[in-house]
Amino acid sequence: MPPTTEIASRPDTATLLDWLTPLYGGRGAALIMDRASASAQKHGLPAGDAGPGRLVDQGLAVLITYGDMVQAPGEAPLATLRRFLRERVPDVLPAVHVLPFYPYSSDDGFAVIDYRAVDRNLGDWSDVRALAAERELMFDLVLNHISRGSQWFANYLADADPGRDYFIEVDPATDLRAVVRPRSTPLLAEVPTARGTRHLWATFSEDQIDLDFANPAVLAEFVDIIFGYVAAGARLLRLDAVAFLWKRIGTPCIHLPETHRVIKFLRALLAGYAPQVLLVTETNVPHRENISYLTDGDEAHLAYQFALPPLLLHTLLTGDGAALREWAASLPALPPGCHFFNFTASHDGIGVRAVENILDDEQRDALVATVRERGGFVSTRAGNDGVHHPYELNIAYVSALAGDDGHAAARFLCSQAVALSLRGVPGVYFHSLVGTPNDRRGVEASGRYRSINRRRWDHAELAAKLDGDGEPARIFRGMRHLLDTRAAQPAFHPDAGQRIVDLGDHLFVVERQSLDGRQTLLAVHNLTDREVRVSTSVLPEANRWWDLVAGRSMPATIREVALAPYQVAWFSN
Repeated sequence: MPPTTEIASRPDTATLLDWLTPLYGGRGAALIMDRASASAQKHGLPAGDAGPGRLVDQGLAVLITYGDMVQAPGEAPLATLRRFLRERVPDVLPAVHVLPFYPYSSDDGFAVIDYRAVDRNLGDWSDVRALAAERELMFDLVLNHISRGSQWFANYLADADPGRDYFIEVDPATDLRAVVRPRSTPLLAEVPTARGTRHLWATFSEDQIDLDFANPAVLAEFVDIIFGYVAAGARLLRLDAVAFLWKRIGTPCIHLPETHRVIKFLRALLAGYAPQVLLVTETNVPHRENISYLTDGDEAHLAYQFALPPLLLHTLLTGDGAALREWAASLPALPPGCHFFNFTASHDGIGVRAVENILDDEQRDALVATVRERGGFVSTRAGNDGVHHPYELNIAYVSALAGDDGHAAARFLCSQAVALSLRGVPGVYFHSLVGTPNDRRGVEASGRYRSINRRRWDHAELAAKLDGDGEPARIFRGMRHLLDTRAAQPAFHPDAGQRIVDLGDHLFVVERQSLDGRQTLLAVHNLTDREVRVSTSVLPEANRWWDLVAGRSMPATIREVALAPYQVAWFSN
């Protein structure tokens, strides 16, 4: 049994009230706790000691996918996804993040109409539970906003409950220039009601209306939704766009202390009722802001490592690992039970906000230019200076690292190996697993840049590609091998020691050491399109070394090892 990290369990009710009372007063806090108690009973969650916390080790790796990423005629897409995973990756991806599978009106699922239902185009709750019986599931909790098509919004228009006071009305004459914007769309949505025209806060689009978490009834609703998800098999909860949760006019309305307090309450609540569940924060913001959700140790269990995708892209396009090395060396040690969620691609594009203080303007502009040259797009956000700044690079990660030098697959696999070598829990996007390039037709059909990285595959067509000898098949085989190799190494435990080794800008080298000190592993990645020789004097002291990726051993008498372009070697004692 490998070493594990255990998440602490069950705080008492007084602790939960301590988180809530400063936000809502005694009456509001009591309303939320009464709803939590009733909801726990309704969903069959334990009312007493919930038992031990969640165990996390190097075997945990998460596949990120839409519920209909792979489809077959006459079969619910969630069932097809389950079948594909059983056939193709039975062991190496034990957890699956199924992106919002609820009825929705826009934004590919992130304008939720009904949090408590499954989109009939995907399947039903029995399909979700069947998948949960075979994999650990991450559910999306889209809690910042809800669709105009929801019942809550209809109730708001009708001045009825629940919903009449769930949204944030703002006088359009209010000075909102301090508000940090993730989009270039208007912040307020004009809404005709029976009471006259109202203007509602809408951070992301006029179809995604922000919810008012200053109202305790809103948080109480989400406590019930969360407990329903846990009962349906959720073992991780992704808090979508949570940084924008709380609004206070006159402030940037991002990362407010109230937002952090709500998340800490949710963690404490789950520790009491469902300690097997991990909270994951999704905050596509500058790096220092992003990790603020981890460093206190009582908030998120995992946080998306948003700086990694653009940094890796810059590194492998330039062959210069200096920025990546310096950033990785600066990562703080996290409290026990808190981890980075290391990913390179997702359903969204490659955010560049996270590297605002890591890459300079020239380096960022070079990334933007390369993405456009390789068939991608660039989304922008409105800054407080009135200028539209690059926010997200919309391109398939495979296409971003493509080229006509014959090294495209090796370069891509090198990017994935770097992410897998770093301390934390890895997340692998479906299209990175199967090597899907840009889907330009998807963009033309939807009119949305993000569709370039959201292709839906026919099951038979994808199976033929993965069984072939083209680039997708090479990438898929390489990914399976890397994931399988990683899961067997105690040195890759999320809490295992990490040291970044400087062997020059052409290499990225990270040393990991298992919690019991028995395994030392040196992960060496050639970042260039030329052969690089590595002196064995830097390898862990041993009579014989193992290159785990190549599956071969080497006697200690060898003085140097040659790495082919973009080759990865994980040396272990």
